[in-house]
Amino acid sequence: MSHDAAVEGIGMGVGPDGTNVPAVILTARDEYLPIFITSDQAQSIRHSLSGEPFERPLTHDLLVEMVTEFGGAIDGVRIDELADGTFYAKIDAERYVDGQPETFAFDARPSDAIALAVRSECPISVSDEILDAAGRDPDEIEVEKPEPDRDDELVPDDLFSDDPDE
Repeated sequence: MSHDAAVEGIGMGVGPDGTNVPAVILTARDEYLPIFITSDQAQSIRHSLSGEPFERPLTHDLLVEMVTEFGGAIDGVRIDELADGTFYAKIDAERYVDGQPETFAFDARPSDAIALAVRSECPISVSDEILDAAGRDPDEIEVEKPEPDRDDELVPDDLFSDDPDE
């Protein structure tokens, strides 16, 4: 079974090598799902969540605009696999040709898929299997919601650990 998810915000965790790593925090089934991402991806997601327009299109903005101009739409994003600590996602899209829908599913990094989802305001879904394996109690994680005037900042270090036993 899949559950609708929402982007709760961006957090900072400790990666396997002990360095600070940004994470996008999804919420689904009354659980948080932290997914480690790059600083660039965190900035892209944070920028979109803040609602502040950027002076020129960022990569994810450009992709959404191109898909739309070519007669397509991003219908949804699925976080549907976790293997060896790596999350996998799919982007579901469609376009109409001669009035007939043509559907597509694209393999994607979850960070890219989520960045596109927040821009296109499409649903994000997460499977029970993913939440069972990686979901966390919300009390374990502090999440800071993006604010327009704090576009460059991440939340303080060590808000959650990569070690599920901590």
